[in-house]
Amino acid sequence: MRILVTGAEGQLGRELLHTAPTSHEVTAYGRAELDITDVDGVESEIARRKPDLIVNTAAFTAVDRAEQESELAFSINAEGARNVSRAAMAHGARLIHISTDFVFDGARGRPYQPDDPPNPQSAYGASKRRGEEYVSEETGGSALILRTAWLYSRFGSNFVTAVLQRMSDGRPLRIVADQVGTPTWARGLAEAIWRAATVTQLQGLHHWTDAGVASWYDFAVAIQEEALSCGLLRQPVEIRPTTTSDYPTPARRPPYSVLDKSITWSGLAIQPPHWRAALRSMLLELGEAKDV
Repeated sequence: MRILVTGAEGQLGRELLHTAPTSHEVTAYGRAELDITDVDGVESEIARRKPDLIVNTAAFTAVDRAEQESELAFSINAEGARNVSRAAMAHGARLIHISTDFVFDGARGRPYQPDDPPNPQSAYGASKRRGEEYVSEETGGSALILRTAWLYSRFGSNFVTAVLQRMSDGRPLRIVADQVGTPTWARGLAEAIWRAATVTQLQGLHHWTDAGVASWYDFAVAIQEEALSCGLLRQPVEIRPTTTSDYPTPARRPPYSVLDKSITWSGLAIQPPHWRAALRSMLLELGEAKDV
């Protein structure tokens, strides 16, 4: 199978390359090699490569910055997704597109089903929702749109790596405790995507995260405990819970963005680990990489 991956420099793109089955011919592009906002460039490259499958992970993910740079966010997350979708359909390629829990407002207080009405509260969430709509329209619903949440990896900048850096510097932390979701290791998502590459009947809107729920505060406490256990940290720092109102940000975040993944887990025949077990595995891998 010939597979084209966009957003190869991001944490999910790098995990996709790290876990790619040897039976597939994978071509990966960072933004410098393929800018998905370039209509002609996307069409030309997909026509040249003739992939069987395209995995679109390219995205503008700076949630707060998107409030000031909404035009750029929509250009990448919406119009860029449409460009990839059109070219995929024109050249007979299947598409897997990655989206986010931020398409929901977080007001329901129960896990969101894939068909629950979206109501994004930020420019980032709105741009990703528009991208979902474009992908669905352009592909006639045949694409797999996979929403995920609270993604982290040893690659790139994310909540885990940022918190670890603060802890390593010995600085106390104040972490929001009234936003609840599910931390998700990008490695597990990448493996799910490779599984979906061979489950051709899986299409439309789906959700994928690791198992369990947590607040950002719970997540930070677990990061410290696991990092101390595996030797990534020498001593603990103080972690205090705070509220969203006490820690204002430019973008509004959903207070409850747990996704219901049962249909996707069943469709892929995968039962992912609890988020804390996945976190432990990632930190152990990070420790091994630092020792090399």
